[in-house]
Amino acid sequence: MGLLRTIAIILIIYYALKIIGKYIMPLFVKKMVDNVEKKFQEKQESQYKNEAGKVGETIIDKKPSDYKEGNKDVGDYVDYEEVKDDK
Repeated sequence: MGLLRTIAIILIIYYALKIIGKYIMPLFVKKMVDNVEKKFQEKQESQYKNEAGKVGETIIDKKPSDYKEGNKDVGDYVDYEEVKDDK
C-alpha cells in the first residue's frame, strides 16, 4: 500500500510540474522579457534626449584621468647581440 501511495505522489508531482512548465512558465518568462524590454526602451529614450543638442557640438561626459609616466630609473639597459650556432 505504501509503495502505491509513493508512486501516486511521484506521478502527481510530475504531472503538476509538467502543467506548470507548459502553461504557467511561459507567462512568467513573457512578463520578465516585457519588463526588460521596457527598461531598455526607457534607457534608449533617455540617451536620445541627452544627444539632442546643437549640430557639431561636442559633449564630454567625464574628465579624462591624468596620464602618469612610469619611473625611468627602474632598470639597466642591456644590449643584446645575436649569437650564431654553427653546427
